[in-house]
Amino acid sequence: MRAFYTITLAVAIPAIAWSQVNMRRANKEFESFDYPQVVERLGDKKLETTAMKRKLAESYRRTCKYEKAEKAYAEIVQADDKIAADVLAYAQILKIQGKYDDAMSQMEVYSQMTGNNDRRSKLHLKDKTYFKTLLEDKGLFQVKHLAMNTDQQDFGAIYYQNKIIFASTNSQTGPAMRTWNGNHLPFLDLYQAATDSTLELTNLKSFGVVNKKFHEGPVSFSNDGTKMMLTRVNYESTDTNGVRNLQLFESTFINGKWSPLVAFPYNSSQFSTGHAALTADGKTVYFASDRPGGFGGVDIYRSTLDTNGKWSTPENLGESINTEGNEMFPFWHKNNLLFFASDGLAGLGGLDVFLVDMKKIVPGKVVNLGTPVNSTYDDFAMVMNEAGKSGYFASNRPGGKGDDDIFAYTVLKPFNFGHYLKGKVLDEQGNPIAGAPVGFDGLTQEQVSSGEHGEFEFYSDEPVDFKLATEKEKYLPAKLEGQMNKQANETYVELILKKQPDIALFALITDAKTGNALQDVKVLFVNKDGSNFADYTTDSSGTYRRVLNEKKLGDSLVYHIKLQKEGYLAKEVTFRYFINEAKEIKVNEMLNISLGKIEVGTDIATLIDIKPIYFDLGKYAIRPDAAIELDKIVKVMNEHPNMVVELGSHTDCRATYKYNMTLSDNRAKASAEYIKKRISNPERIYGKGYGESRLKNNCGCEGNVKSTCSEEEHQLNRRTEFIIIKIN
Repeated sequence: MRAFYTITLAVAIPAIAWSQVNMRRANKEFESFDYPQVVERLGDKKLETTAMKRKLAESYRRTCKYEKAEKAYAEIVQADDKIAADVLAYAQILKIQGKYDDAMSQMEVYSQMTGNNDRRSKLHLKDKTYFKTLLEDKGLFQVKHLAMNTDQQDFGAIYYQNKIIFASTNSQTGPAMRTWNGNHLPFLDLYQAATDSTLELTNLKSFGVVNKKFHEGPVSFSNDGTKMMLTRVNYESTDTNGVRNLQLFESTFINGKWSPLVAFPYNSSQFSTGHAALTADGKTVYFASDRPGGFGGVDIYRSTLDTNGKWSTPENLGESINTEGNEMFPFWHKNNLLFFASDGLAGLGGLDVFLVDMKKIVPGKVVNLGTPVNSTYDDFAMVMNEAGKSGYFASNRPGGKGDDDIFAYTVLKPFNFGHYLKGKVLDEQGNPIAGAPVGFDGLTQEQVSSGEHGEFEFYSDEPVDFKLATEKEKYLPAKLEGQMNKQANETYVELILKKQPDIALFALITDAKTGNALQDVKVLFVNKDGSNFADYTTDSSGTYRRVLNEKKLGDSLVYHIKLQKEGYLAKEVTFRYFINEAKEIKVNEMLNISLGKIEVGTDIATLIDIKPIYFDLGKYAIRPDAAIELDKIVKVMNEHPNMVVELGSHTDCRATYKYNMTLSDNRAKASAEYIKKRISNPERIYGKGYGESRLKNNCGCEGNVKSTCSEEEHQLNRRTEFIIIKIN
């Protein structure tokens, strides 16, 4: 499985011209997926470059030589020219070796190298001991290794009539075939077998209606056995790298025989489409693909037949299932359960089998099936019989007969998808309220929108204490606290929204960087006559709300608002509003009343309302309009006498590099000098010109480079920054 499915994707490795003949040959063998030959050629050689060490390490991994792969990657991640993919591959190998603590350490390094933007690292680091729960056998399954397995690849078992169809490289069960580079085994073909009460597979023979010279399999059937969808290597063409990708084909059983194969309309020679899983009626297919537009590696998609018998445009199942890694081998069960394998979600090592309840339009909670179905090795291609009592999956775990083997399993306990908090949003008369955002605060924080009948639900692995909150236009916000029922899988609640008065004033104070609500913000609303309208400190919701019973349509609101919180830059704004309808007036939607934290490295201009600093063409004298903006910086620095600021001036790329550097330096120093004359300890600010050395976009135009950027794009580079260097 690991060697065949180019859909699992190799680490992107730059090509290097090698001087030695042996290195050139190894490089060519690697590019043609001949991993066993790369291992044989380079395994005992001293390699000088990280690029070649990386190819050997990847070849060890692809040929399941995990101990050698671990040693190779351990050396690579110490290199100065390592890449994030090296660290991730090392972490995955460590998991396969059962070294989870070391793997978690590498995932932390990977997270830092990717800027904490990769979902795989987030999922793994969310709970650094998750593997302990997965390694515990909870008595859900009984697993059995089948006697029919060989030292070849055997996987992809699927139900067809009263038989089992599976993929295998075992040439002894069919005609002799040539071998594939990736593992030096015969190409995959489909075989059929009978199954008995012990789940053993017997009477093996070729499923010859589809087998050809290259890879065939896996395959999927509708429940009545009249529709088949087959994964097959593209016989017609290759991609731009010369790779024959996977494609899907469908056939219908008519008059006692299968019709000629018809290509799935969304195949392409440039990417793989395979691993079909038909629903019971054959009208929806789930499949795996590395097509563009996914989340990273291989994703699972869905397509449905329309009334004209045409397949719909593939729909990605979304980030609740797909990651930057590889999700593949889907299987759909009639109980609306979707099984699939993933190396991107938090697992034990290699591919793990996951299960998700697809009853909802949006997939529900994804569950790792844990031990004994999953191991530290690759576990995949899990299927279940109609009764939901038994099935098969594949694994290359130790204790098998060789490569991928087929295992049978029996379900000992019902699947537990955790606990659901279900409820409805209603008005005071018991009428449902649709479209109300309902926030859940338990072990996690989530938000959903109430449905057509006011319904909503949240999932939790364990019963937890919870807080619910909802709001809706023309209603007062509602909150509810409680605990999930420990004796049942469901807890039902109701959120009652009361009609709000006709006119109300609402303000939400947030952190300018995170968008989170801010607590302990001192807020002062001052009327235009100087009297205080409101003086309060925000709670954890960061909000202020007041019913304006004294106001009516046609009135005007004018408030001067002062915001202050320790550690944040204070802000003053003026709010003006003409009341032309009865509604909740949301100040934060009309004015920026978020506060920015005072931190070293922060640009003050991003924390306050400051307009661009303009100068006359080619000059650096401070204009009156620029003075107004610089005075705002003066105010901030006088309020924070221990603040040290670098005033940086930047230009776009037009004019010469030297001219721009000189002009920006003169402007920066002139601006800094203006501020120095108006603050205490004037040495706290200095000016520095950067010219065009720090463009914010790809709008360079020096030398022979010609820029096609618009004026608006160039304007982004013409800026003045006030960077906090030090603050006490």
